[in-house]
Amino acid sequence: MELITWFVSVVLHLDKHLTELIAAYQFWAYGVLFLIIFAETGLVVTPFLPGDSLLFAVGALAAVDQTGTLSAPLIWILLMIAAVIGNELNFRIGGFIGPKAFSGQFRWLKYDYLVRTQLFYDKHGGKAIVLSRFLPIIRTFAPFVAGVGRMKAAEFMKFNLVGGVAWVSAFIWGGYLFGNVPIIKNNFGVVTIIIIVASLLPLVWAALQSAQESRTLK
Repeated sequence: MELITWFVSVVLHLDKHLTELIAAYQFWAYGVLFLIIFAETGLVVTPFLPGDSLLFAVGALAAVDQTGTLSAPLIWILLMIAAVIGNELNFRIGGFIGPKAFSGQFRWLKYDYLVRTQLFYDKHGGKAIVLSRFLPIIRTFAPFVAGVGRMKAAEFMKFNLVGGVAWVSAFIWGGYLFGNVPIIKNNFGVVTIIIIVASLLPLVWAALQSAQESRTLK
């Protein structure tokens, strides 16, 4: 329970925690941020990490950093690299493990996640790799499922690059341009919740549609 409370506090006060992180570790903070984005996109067991809101907060802090510790162009490039190689690793792991990953052997790999991601992938094809970047949970599972489904590596890399650049750019520069507007800066926790809810809405809509289709079939 304490861990959950701590995690919620971190997510809702990302701007303050990032400020403390940068002050404590300075240049090494780049490495910490790189690892977080890499883990959120590259490790199928960490879909809970706050990718969208973290990128937005990093962009906002880079815009007002007067010490030169946090360079917006540098952190933008580093986190794009983290996002791309994270997805590539996830894809390779999916290809290595295969469908047995969702057989129930691994408790944290819920079959429901696989079904949702496969439906999304079947509907959008290769574009799913790009679109999934903007959807929590699916963002983590899409490259894994692409690997399980034996998607061609060259095709995956093409969509991976486009998706990684688009995702990181949208939130880093979105935070850089708008994160310090007074109404946003003074209500950063609320903005974080809005970002999370907005990114989850497509998942909720898809789940409702799926439930409606199931009832229709019955």
